[in-house]
Amino acid sequence: MADLSPAPQRSEANLGQRVRQIRKARGWTLQDLADRTNLAVSTISKMERGEISLTYDRFMRLAQGLGMDVGELFDADAQSFTQGSVVVTRAGDGPLHQSSTYDYEMLAAELTGKHMVPMVGHIKARSIAQFDQSISHPGEEFIYVISGVLTVNIDGRPPVTLEKGDNIYFDSAMGHAYVTAGDEDAIVLGVCWKPG
Repeated sequence: MADLSPAPQRSEANLGQRVRQIRKARGWTLQDLADRTNLAVSTISKMERGEISLTYDRFMRLAQGLGMDVGELFDADAQSFTQGSVVVTRAGDGPLHQSSTYDYEMLAAELTGKHMVPMVGHIKARSIAQFDQSISHPGEEFIYVISGVLTVNIDGRPPVTLEKGDNIYFDSAMGHAYVTAGDEDAIVLGVCWKPG
């Protein structure tokens, strides 16, 4: 079986620097970006310095506040999706976004303006207590378990346990969090649809 562990971190190391460069090129202060993203100035500052990694929902708010696609945050040369577009992401070659609870290999990051955000996730969280708050973002989300056992926690609903081959589709505006239920990280294919 293929090694499904995350590839060595490549793009994440430069993500904070890239955000700072974009912000400064636009003449924006940290407060300007905070106002556009609804993120704390301290959060953006720490992310730019590489001291913290953002959760997925905050990462998406950052991209939206910058008026950019997630792919553009990793790849300055990303191309807009147009009719006839085709892009291939080889296993382990997608930019890696890491947080304390999940690692996401971003797929098709070379294309901007996509309606879907595909990724392979390595779920590191072992307890719901590892989350300060549930994650929520506009759109819809599909998760397919590649390996391991995953518990999906959705606010106001009983947890759902998924095993290899199981999947779930839900409104991602509902607060949610993924927790590995087994001894090894659960590995999932995730696809988020973002409105607009």
